[in-house]
Amino acid sequence: MKPEHSDRDRRSPRTRSRPAEAGTVGNSAARSFPGTLLVSKAIYLGLAGATLALAAVGHPHPGRGFLVEFGVGLGFVGFVMLAFQFALTAKFRWLSRLVGLDVLLHFHRQMGFFSYGFILLHVGILISAQPEYAAYLDFRVDVPRALALWTVLLALTAILVTTIWREDLGLSYEWWRISHAALAALILFIGLVHILRVGWYIADPWKQWLWVGGTAAAVGLLVYTRLVKPLRLRSRRWRVSKVRPEPGRSWTVTLEAVDHRGLTFEAGQFIWLILGRTPPTAIQHPFSISSSAAQEDVLEVTIKELGDHTSRIGEVKPGTVAFVEGPYGNFVLDDDVKEAVFVAGGVGITPVMSILRTLRDRGLPLPTLLIYGMPSLEDATFLGELEELEEEGSPPLTLVPVFEAPPQGWTGETGRITPKLLERRLPPDHPGVGYYVCGPEPMMDLVEKHLQEQGIPLSRIHSERFNIA
Repeated sequence: MKPEHSDRDRRSPRTRSRPAEAGTVGNSAARSFPGTLLVSKAIYLGLAGATLALAAVGHPHPGRGFLVEFGVGLGFVGFVMLAFQFALTAKFRWLSRLVGLDVLLHFHRQMGFFSYGFILLHVGILISAQPEYAAYLDFRVDVPRALALWTVLLALTAILVTTIWREDLGLSYEWWRISHAALAALILFIGLVHILRVGWYIADPWKQWLWVGGTAAAVGLLVYTRLVKPLRLRSRRWRVSKVRPEPGRSWTVTLEAVDHRGLTFEAGQFIWLILGRTPPTAIQHPFSISSSAAQEDVLEVTIKELGDHTSRIGEVKPGTVAFVEGPYGNFVLDDDVKEAVFVAGGVGITPVMSILRTLRDRGLPLPTLLIYGMPSLEDATFLGELEELEEEGSPPLTLVPVFEAPPQGWTGETGRITPKLLERRLPPDHPGVGYYVCGPEPMMDLVEKHLQEQGIPLSRIHSERFNIA
């Protein structure tokens, strides 16, 4: 994030005093390498499929027909894919750098659906091929086995239903997250017992130990993510020093470091935040940093009243203890960017504010264009400060507000951000322009599609999606 300027000695928005802490694990990593996600899927499925070859090694039994073997294979693959899910949610920075954390968590969601489908097909195909396999689910034949297998099917269905319709069901994020992890671990344990009891392909002791070890490693990742990492945060406390209201039912929460130097981050990144409780019992929520990266011992996050947790954000009191995990995200200026174009909507303005404030504080004269979509003037978070930045010219900013419901006398852009508006307002493209898109998903999809249709390579289109929790 060091734009090339004539003054090569000026510091960039990236704070480099402690680079080991400034992980870059966001969505733009995936944008920089368009094939990365596809390759990741291939590797993921390849690793799962490799278990079939492992099962076949030294297998002394004859085949049982194509459908039976196919159904068994789907069961193995579904189980291994489920075990890999724990690695996807462990928030490893090295892994996130390759793909991007928000993309990684979306990928986790997709692979969850696949593993559910494979396990369901495993049951259905086996019973269709040999109806006597239905006895595995019959309580009259074997109560413990039937209870365990029905528990797996119901738990998988519960995870699927609550993931897709969590808000419709009125399930809080905290309880969903806890139940999601608990049910997944239970499914993995029962699945391992089922595999060991059947024993058709893993009768050899070395295979059994391999399956037990792999399952233990997956559960260990869950313990690491939900217990060990949060416990490490307890030595780095933050304190809420101020909570101020912003337009658009948003609140800026200011955090001050307590007995430590603070957090080194790159402008545009986000954190996982705990307010008012102590890890590891508390639930973390991801929020973009809105403050300048020039100051490490003070953080600001601007939060909109939306969900079951954020609806009470304005009630947080100064002095409240807080814990921060991060930074995460790669919604940051590329090293070679010479001109930045931001398209933001709603609360998607928060990471953009961090970048613009950092450019101002570092004195970097990077030309920037901001197209900012808002429902109304009352919802225009940071608009006043943005107008001041434009007037001051530090950084050189061209601001294009777009109101769906414009104020009286407004002569600027109105409605929603559309391809025609983008055609009017976007600057001539050249290799030094970086495009940064953040806001509601429909807006992001439209903008990304338009930019790609104009021939702009994915390596210069960066986006940050908020629904990763």
